Amino acid sequence: MVSPSRRWRNLGTAAGAATAGLFAVFDLYQWAAAYAADRFHNDFTFYLAAARIGLAHGWPSIYDLKLQQAELDALGSGIKVAELARYISPPPVAWAAVPLTPLPYPVAYWTWSSLLLAALALTWYLAAPGVGRARLIHLAAALGWLPVIYGLQLGQPAIFVALAVAASYWLLRSDRPVWAGVALGAIVLKPQLAFLVPFALLTLRRDRAIMGSVLTLGALAAVSALALGPAGIGAYQERLNFAASVPVNRELTLAYIFGDLTITRAVQIVIALWSLFLAYRMRRRGLEWLFVCAIVGGMLATPYVHLDDLVMIGLAGWLCLRANAPSWTWIYVLGGAIVVEGTPIWGPGPVIAAELGALGLLSVAAFKHDDRDAQQHRTEGEHDRGLHRDGEHLPVDRQPEAVDVRQP
Repeated sequence: MVSPSRRWRNLGTAAGAATAGLFAVFDLYQWAAAYAADRFHNDFTFYLAAARIGLAHGWPSIYDLKLQQAELDALGSGIKVAELARYISPPPVAWAAVPLTPLPYPVAYWTWSSLLLAALALTWYLAAPGVGRARLIHLAAALGWLPVIYGLQLGQPAIFVALAVAASYWLLRSDRPVWAGVALGAIVLKPQLAFLVPFALLTLRRDRAIMGSVLTLGALAAVSALALGPAGIGAYQERLNFAASVPVNRELTLAYIFGDLTITRAVQIVIALWSLFLAYRMRRRGLEWLFVCAIVGGMLATPYVHLDDLVMIGLAGWLCLRANAPSWTWIYVLGGAIVVEGTPIWGPGPVIAAELGALGLLSVAAFKHDDRDAQQHRTEGEHDRGLHRDGEHLPVDRQPEAVDVRQP
Protein backbone atom coordinates (compact mmCIF):
# COMPACT_ATOMS: atom_id res chain seq x y z
CA MET A 1 0.00 0.00 0.00
CA VAL A 2 1.31 3.43 -0.96
CA SER A 3 1.78 5.75 2.00
CA PRO A 4 -0.02 9.14 1.93
CA SER A 5 3.27 11.05 1.82
CA ARG A 6 4.49 9.01 -1.15
CA ARG A 7 1.12 9.43 -2.87
CA TRP A 8 1.32 13.21 -2.51
CA ARG A 9 4.92 13.15 -3.72
CA ASN A 10 3.91 11.19 -6.80
CA LEU A 11 1.05 13.57 -7.48
CA GLY A 12 3.40 16.53 -7.14
CA THR A 13 5.86 14.94 -9.53
CA ALA A 14 3.11 14.25 -12.06
CA ALA A 15 1.75 17.79 -11.78
CA GLY A 16 5.23 19.25 -12.17
CA ALA A 17 5.96 17.07 -15.18
CA ALA A 18 2.67 17.99 -16.87
CA THR A 19 3.11 21.71 -16.23
CA ALA A 20 6.74 21.76 -17.33
CA GLY A 21 5.93 19.69 -20.41
CA LEU A 22 3.08 21.96 -21.49
CA PHE A 23 5.21 25.08 -21.06
CA ALA A 24 8.05 23.48 -23.01
CA VAL A 25 5.81 22.47 -25.93
CA PHE A 26 4.17 25.89 -26.03
CA ASP A 27 7.49 27.72 -25.96
CA LEU A 28 9.01 25.54 -28.67
CA TYR A 29 5.96 26.29 -30.81
CA GLN A 30 6.41 30.01 -30.15
CA TRP A 31 10.06 29.76 -31.19
CA ALA A 32 9.13 28.05 -34.45
CA ALA A 33 6.38 30.60 -35.09
CA ALA A 34 8.75 33.52 -34.48
CA TYR A 35 11.27 32.08 -36.94
CA ALA A 36 8.57 31.47 -39.55
CA ALA A 37 7.33 35.06 -39.20
CA ASP A 38 10.81 36.62 -39.60
CA ARG A 39 13.80 34.32 -39.73
CA PHE A 40 16.28 37.21 -39.44
CA HIS A 41 14.75 38.79 -36.33
CA ASN A 42 17.34 37.51 -33.86
CA ASP A 43 20.82 38.30 -32.57
CA PHE A 44 22.49 35.47 -34.47
CA THR A 45 22.01 37.51 -37.64
CA PHE A 46 24.39 40.12 -36.20
CA TYR A 47 26.94 37.49 -35.16
CA LEU A 48 26.95 36.07 -38.67
CA ALA A 49 27.22 39.55 -40.20
CA ALA A 50 30.16 40.39 -37.91
CA ALA A 51 31.91 37.15 -38.85
CA ARG A 52 31.52 37.96 -42.54
CA ILE A 53 32.79 41.51 -41.99
CA GLY A 54 35.82 40.22 -40.12
CA LEU A 55 36.69 37.77 -42.87
CA ALA A 56 36.23 40.35 -45.64
CA HIS A 57 37.49 43.57 -44.05
CA GLY A 58 39.52 42.52 -41.02
CA TRP A 59 38.52 42.12 -37.39
CA PRO A 60 39.03 45.77 -36.43
CA SER A 61 36.06 46.53 -38.72
CA ILE A 62 33.41 44.40 -37.02
CA TYR A 63 32.09 47.37 -35.00
CA ASP A 64 31.80 49.63 -38.06
CA LEU A 65 28.08 50.41 -38.27
CA LYS A 66 28.17 51.15 -42.00
CA LEU A 67 29.75 47.79 -42.73
CA GLN A 68 27.24 46.12 -40.44
CA GLN A 69 24.38 47.69 -42.37
CA ALA A 70 25.92 46.65 -45.68
CA GLU A 71 26.29 43.06 -44.49
CA LEU A 72 22.76 42.97 -43.12
CA ASP A 73 21.54 44.14 -46.52
CA ALA A 74 23.65 41.50 -48.25
CA LEU A 75 22.00 38.83 -46.12
CA GLY A 76 18.60 40.15 -47.20
CA SER A 77 17.58 40.64 -43.58
CA GLY A 78 15.68 43.89 -43.97
CA ILE A 79 17.15 44.96 -40.60
CA LYS A 80 18.27 48.54 -40.08
CA VAL A 81 21.03 49.28 -37.59
CA ALA A 82 19.50 50.98 -34.52
CA GLU A 83 20.25 51.46 -30.83
CA LEU A 84 19.18 47.89 -30.04
CA ALA A 85 20.12 46.44 -33.42
CA ARG A 86 23.89 46.38 -33.81
CA TYR A 87 26.80 44.08 -33.10
CA ILE A 88 28.41 44.95 -29.74
CA SER A 89 29.55 41.51 -28.54
CA PRO A 90 33.21 40.62 -27.90
CA PRO A 91 35.21 39.31 -30.90
CA PRO A 92 35.01 35.63 -29.81
CA VAL A 93 31.26 35.64 -30.54
CA ALA A 94 31.95 36.59 -34.16
CA TRP A 95 34.76 34.04 -34.34
CA ALA A 96 32.38 31.33 -33.14
CA ALA A 97 30.11 32.11 -36.10
CA VAL A 98 32.92 31.95 -38.70
CA PRO A 99 32.46 28.21 -39.51
CA LEU A 100 28.82 28.96 -40.34
CA THR A 101 29.50 31.75 -42.86
CA PRO A 102 29.61 29.47 -45.96
CA LEU A 103 26.22 27.96 -45.12
CA PRO A 104 22.80 29.21 -46.27
CA TYR A 105 21.30 31.37 -43.55
CA PRO A 106 18.60 28.88 -42.42
CA VAL A 107 21.18 26.10 -42.11
CA ALA A 108 23.54 28.39 -40.22
CA TYR A 109 20.81 29.54 -37.83
CA TRP A 110 19.59 26.05 -36.98
CA THR A 111 23.13 24.74 -36.63
CA TRP A 112 23.81 27.48 -34.11
CA SER A 113 20.49 26.73 -32.40
CA SER A 114 21.37 23.04 -32.21
CA LEU A 115 24.61 23.94 -30.45
CA LEU A 116 22.64 26.05 -27.97
CA LEU A 117 20.21 23.19 -27.33
CA ALA A 118 23.13 20.82 -26.81
CA ALA A 119 24.68 23.32 -24.38
CA LEU A 120 21.39 23.53 -22.47
CA ALA A 121 21.17 19.74 -22.26
CA LEU A 122 24.76 19.47 -21.05
CA THR A 123 24.22 22.23 -18.48
CA TRP A 124 21.20 20.31 -17.21
CA TYR A 125 23.21 17.08 -17.06
CA LEU A 126 26.03 18.69 -15.08
CA ALA A 127 24.08 20.94 -12.72
CA ALA A 128 20.42 19.93 -12.37
CA PRO A 129 19.40 18.41 -9.02
CA GLY A 130 17.52 15.21 -8.36
CA VAL A 131 17.54 11.78 -9.95
CA GLY A 132 15.44 9.96 -12.51
CA ARG A 133 12.17 11.59 -13.51
CA ALA A 134 12.79 14.62 -11.33
CA ARG A 135 15.80 15.57 -13.42
CA LEU A 136 13.78 15.23 -16.62
CA ILE A 137 11.21 17.61 -15.16
CA HIS A 138 13.98 20.16 -14.66
CA LEU A 139 14.98 19.83 -18.32
CA ALA A 140 11.41 20.35 -19.51
CA ALA A 141 11.00 23.25 -17.09
CA ALA A 142 14.15 24.86 -18.49
CA LEU A 143 12.79 24.64 -22.04
CA GLY A 144 9.52 26.12 -20.83
CA TRP A 145 11.17 28.98 -18.94
CA LEU A 146 10.98 32.39 -20.63
CA PRO A 147 14.68 33.42 -20.38
CA VAL A 148 15.80 30.12 -21.90
CA ILE A 149 13.39 29.99 -24.82
CA TYR A 150 13.86 33.70 -25.50
CA GLY A 151 17.62 33.21 -25.56
CA LEU A 152 17.23 30.24 -27.90
CA GLN A 153 15.01 32.22 -30.25
CA LEU A 154 17.52 35.10 -30.34
CA GLY A 155 20.52 32.78 -30.60
CA GLN A 156 22.08 34.43 -27.55
CA PRO A 157 25.30 32.86 -26.16
CA ALA A 158 24.16 33.18 -22.52
CA ILE A 159 23.50 29.43 -22.49
CA PHE A 160 27.12 28.82 -23.51
CA VAL A 161 28.20 30.92 -20.51
CA ALA A 162 25.89 28.91 -18.23
CA LEU A 163 27.46 25.73 -19.58
CA ALA A 164 30.95 27.09 -18.89
CA VAL A 165 30.07 27.77 -15.25
CA ALA A 166 28.30 24.41 -14.83
CA ALA A 167 31.27 22.61 -16.40
CA SER A 168 33.70 24.41 -14.10
CA TYR A 169 31.61 23.35 -11.10
CA TRP A 170 31.45 19.73 -12.28
CA LEU A 171 35.17 19.56 -13.08
CA LEU A 172 36.06 20.90 -9.64
CA ARG A 173 33.85 18.24 -8.08
CA SER A 174 35.64 15.67 -10.24
CA ASP A 175 39.03 16.93 -8.99
CA ARG A 176 40.12 18.33 -12.36
CA PRO A 177 41.01 21.86 -11.27
CA VAL A 178 43.02 22.92 -14.32
CA TRP A 179 40.20 22.06 -16.70
CA ALA A 180 37.72 23.71 -14.34
CA GLY A 181 39.63 26.95 -14.84
CA VAL A 182 39.95 26.43 -18.58
CA ALA A 183 36.18 25.87 -18.90
CA LEU A 184 35.60 29.41 -17.66
CA GLY A 185 37.21 30.72 -20.84
CA ALA A 186 33.79 30.60 -22.49
CA ILE A 187 32.54 33.43 -20.28
CA VAL A 188 34.31 35.82 -22.71
CA LEU A 189 31.23 35.38 -24.90
CA LYS A 190 29.22 37.44 -22.36
CA PRO A 191 31.61 38.43 -19.56
CA GLN A 192 29.01 40.42 -17.64
CA LEU A 193 27.09 37.25 -16.77
CA ALA A 194 29.77 35.40 -14.80
CA PHE A 195 32.62 37.80 -14.20
CA LEU A 196 32.74 37.07 -10.45
CA VAL A 197 33.17 33.30 -10.84
CA PRO A 198 36.93 33.34 -11.60
CA PHE A 199 37.48 35.62 -8.60
CA ALA A 200 35.44 33.28 -6.42
CA LEU A 201 37.93 30.51 -7.18
CA LEU A 202 40.46 32.52 -5.19
CA THR A 203 38.47 31.80 -2.04
CA LEU A 204 39.08 28.06 -2.53
CA ARG A 205 42.83 28.53 -2.86
CA ARG A 206 42.78 26.08 -5.76
CA ASP A 207 45.97 27.22 -7.45
CA ARG A 208 45.60 25.03 -10.53
CA ALA A 209 42.01 26.12 -11.16
CA ILE A 210 43.03 29.76 -10.81
CA MET A 211 45.98 29.21 -13.14
CA GLY A 212 43.77 27.55 -15.77
CA SER A 213 41.26 30.39 -15.59
CA VAL A 214 43.86 33.18 -15.71
CA LEU A 215 45.78 31.64 -18.61
CA THR A 216 42.67 30.89 -20.68
CA LEU A 217 40.91 34.20 -20.11
CA GLY A 218 44.18 36.11 -20.46
CA ALA A 219 45.00 34.40 -23.74
CA LEU A 220 41.55 35.08 -25.19
CA ALA A 221 41.68 38.71 -24.08
CA ALA A 222 45.15 39.15 -25.57
CA VAL A 223 44.18 37.55 -28.89
CA SER A 224 41.05 39.72 -29.03
CA ALA A 225 43.08 42.87 -28.39
CA LEU A 226 45.64 41.94 -31.04
CA ALA A 227 42.90 41.12 -33.56
CA LEU A 228 41.09 44.41 -32.99
CA GLY A 229 44.09 46.69 -32.71
CA PRO A 230 43.84 50.23 -31.29
CA ALA A 231 41.18 51.32 -33.78
CA GLY A 232 39.00 48.28 -33.18
CA ILE A 233 39.34 48.56 -29.41
CA GLY A 234 38.33 52.21 -29.60
CA ALA A 235 35.28 51.36 -31.71
CA TYR A 236 34.34 48.56 -29.32
CA GLN A 237 34.57 50.92 -26.35
CA GLU A 238 32.33 53.41 -28.14
CA ARG A 239 29.72 50.71 -28.76
CA LEU A 240 29.82 49.62 -25.11
CA ASN A 241 29.49 53.20 -23.88
CA PHE A 242 26.51 53.72 -26.15
CA ALA A 243 24.89 50.47 -24.99
CA ALA A 244 25.32 51.53 -21.36
CA SER A 245 23.41 54.74 -22.12
CA VAL A 246 20.36 52.93 -23.52
CA PRO A 247 17.74 52.74 -20.71
CA VAL A 248 16.32 49.35 -21.72
CA ASN A 249 19.73 47.75 -21.19
CA ARG A 250 19.63 48.82 -17.52
CA GLU A 251 16.04 47.89 -16.65
CA LEU A 252 16.97 44.59 -15.00
CA THR A 253 19.91 46.06 -13.09
CA LEU A 254 20.10 48.06 -9.87
CA ALA A 255 19.95 51.22 -11.99
CA TYR A 256 16.20 50.55 -12.13
CA ILE A 257 16.10 51.26 -8.37
CA PHE A 258 18.73 53.95 -7.92
CA GLY A 259 18.46 55.77 -11.24
CA ASP A 260 21.72 57.68 -10.87
CA LEU A 261 24.50 55.66 -12.51
CA THR A 262 27.22 56.88 -10.16
CA ILE A 263 25.29 55.66 -7.12
CA THR A 264 24.37 52.45 -8.93
CA ARG A 265 27.98 51.64 -9.80
CA ALA A 266 29.11 52.31 -6.23
CA VAL A 267 26.45 49.96 -4.85
CA GLN A 268 27.30 47.32 -7.45
CA ILE A 269 30.98 47.39 -6.47
CA VAL A 270 30.02 46.90 -2.84
CA ILE A 271 27.71 43.99 -3.76
CA ALA A 272 30.43 42.35 -5.87
CA LEU A 273 32.93 42.52 -3.01
CA TRP A 274 30.32 41.34 -0.51
CA SER A 275 29.42 38.37 -2.71
CA LEU A 276 33.05 37.29 -2.87
CA PHE A 277 33.25 37.60 0.91
CA LEU A 278 30.17 35.38 1.21
CA ALA A 279 31.79 32.84 -1.11
CA TYR A 280 34.80 32.83 1.20
CA ARG A 281 32.65 32.39 4.29
CA MET A 282 30.74 29.47 2.75
CA ARG A 283 33.65 27.76 1.01
CA ARG A 284 33.57 24.75 3.36
CA ARG A 285 29.82 24.17 3.21
CA GLY A 286 29.78 22.83 -0.31
CA LEU A 287 31.16 23.87 -3.67
CA GLU A 288 27.69 24.80 -4.89
CA TRP A 289 27.48 27.77 -2.54
CA LEU A 290 30.64 29.35 -3.91
CA PHE A 291 29.14 29.38 -7.41
CA VAL A 292 25.73 30.53 -6.19
CA CYS A 293 27.26 33.52 -4.38
CA ALA A 294 29.30 34.45 -7.45
CA ILE A 295 26.35 34.14 -9.84
CA VAL A 296 23.76 35.97 -7.74
CA GLY A 297 26.18 38.72 -6.74
CA GLY A 298 27.44 39.04 -10.29
CA MET A 299 23.96 39.45 -11.74
CA LEU A 300 23.26 42.23 -9.25
CA ALA A 301 26.62 43.89 -9.93
CA THR A 302 26.52 43.74 -13.72
CA PRO A 303 25.76 46.97 -15.61
CA TYR A 304 23.94 45.30 -18.50
CA VAL A 305 21.19 42.66 -18.29
CA HIS A 306 18.47 41.48 -20.65
CA LEU A 307 15.72 38.96 -19.98
CA ASP A 308 17.58 36.11 -21.70
CA ASP A 309 20.59 36.70 -19.44
CA LEU A 310 18.55 35.53 -16.46
CA VAL A 311 19.33 31.94 -17.44
CA MET A 312 22.20 32.40 -14.98
CA ILE A 313 19.70 32.80 -12.16
CA GLY A 314 18.19 29.49 -13.20
CA LEU A 315 21.62 27.86 -12.97
CA ALA A 316 22.07 29.32 -9.49
CA GLY A 317 18.70 27.84 -8.52
CA TRP A 318 19.74 24.39 -9.70
CA LEU A 319 22.96 24.58 -7.71
CA CYS A 320 21.04 25.66 -4.60
CA LEU A 321 18.80 22.62 -4.88
CA ARG A 322 21.84 20.37 -5.32
CA ALA A 323 23.43 21.76 -2.16
CA ASN A 324 21.22 19.92 0.34
CA ALA A 325 19.80 23.26 1.43
CA PRO A 326 16.85 23.59 3.84
CA SER A 327 13.71 21.87 2.61
CA TRP A 328 11.92 25.16 1.93
CA THR A 329 14.61 26.32 -0.50
CA TRP A 330 12.72 24.86 -3.45
CA ILE A 331 9.81 27.20 -2.65
CA TYR A 332 12.05 30.27 -2.99
CA VAL A 333 13.64 28.88 -6.16
CA LEU A 334 10.25 28.13 -7.69
CA GLY A 335 8.95 31.54 -6.66
CA GLY A 336 11.97 33.20 -8.24
CA ALA A 337 11.42 31.28 -11.47
CA ILE A 338 7.78 32.38 -11.56
CA VAL A 339 8.76 35.99 -10.88
CA VAL A 340 11.19 35.91 -13.81
CA GLU A 341 8.61 34.23 -16.03
CA GLY A 342 6.18 37.07 -15.39
CA THR A 343 8.64 39.89 -16.04
CA PRO A 344 6.78 41.05 -19.20
CA ILE A 345 3.67 41.45 -17.03
CA TRP A 346 4.90 43.07 -13.82
CA GLY A 347 8.22 44.51 -14.90
CA PRO A 348 11.75 44.20 -13.50
CA GLY A 349 11.08 45.24 -9.89
CA PRO A 350 10.12 41.78 -8.55
CA VAL A 351 13.09 40.16 -10.32
CA ILE A 352 15.56 42.54 -8.69
CA ALA A 353 13.81 42.06 -5.34
CA ALA A 354 14.14 38.27 -5.70
CA GLU A 355 17.86 38.60 -6.45
CA LEU A 356 18.38 40.90 -3.47
CA GLY A 357 16.38 38.50 -1.31
CA ALA A 358 18.59 35.62 -2.40
CA LEU A 359 21.69 37.63 -1.53
CA GLY A 360 20.18 38.43 1.86
CA LEU A 361 19.48 34.76 2.59
CA LEU A 362 23.01 33.84 1.54
CA SER A 363 24.32 36.52 3.90
CA VAL A 364 22.35 35.11 6.83
CA ALA A 365 23.48 31.58 6.01
CA ALA A 366 27.12 32.64 5.72
CA PHE A 367 27.12 34.08 9.23
CA LYS A 368 25.21 31.26 10.87
CA HIS A 369 27.56 29.50 13.29
CA ASP A 370 28.40 25.98 12.25
CA ASP A 371 30.44 23.83 14.63
CA ARG A 372 31.51 21.58 11.79
CA ASP A 373 33.21 24.49 10.03
CA ALA A 374 35.74 24.81 12.84
CA GLN A 375 36.23 21.06 13.06
CA GLN A 376 36.78 20.76 9.33
CA HIS A 377 39.19 23.69 9.39
CA ARG A 378 41.32 21.88 12.00
CA THR A 379 41.22 18.66 10.00
CA GLU A 380 42.28 20.42 6.81
CA GLY A 381 45.06 22.24 8.64
CA GLU A 382 46.49 18.93 9.84
CA HIS A 383 46.10 17.42 6.39
CA ASP A 384 47.91 20.34 4.74
CA ARG A 385 51.29 19.22 6.01
CA GLY A 386 51.40 16.17 3.79
CA LEU A 387 49.91 17.51 0.59
CA HIS A 388 50.82 19.76 -2.32
CA ARG A 389 50.46 23.50 -1.90
CA ASP A 390 48.05 23.80 -4.87
CA GLY A 391 45.22 22.80 -2.53
CA GLU A 392 43.87 19.91 -4.62
CA HIS A 393 43.26 18.05 -1.36
CA LEU A 394 40.20 20.14 -0.52
CA PRO A 395 37.27 17.73 -0.36
CA VAL A 396 35.09 19.30 -3.04
CA ASP A 397 33.23 16.05 -3.66
CA ARG A 398 31.87 15.61 -0.16
CA GLN A 399 28.17 15.86 0.36
CA PRO A 400 27.54 19.50 1.27
CA GLU A 401 26.04 20.23 4.59
CA ALA A 402 22.58 21.69 4.83
CA VAL A 403 22.63 25.42 5.34
CA ASP A 404 19.84 26.67 7.53
CA VAL A 405 19.35 30.38 6.99
CA ARG A 406 16.94 30.81 9.91
CA GLN A 407 18.02 33.03 12.75
CA PRO A 408 19.79 30.88 15.37
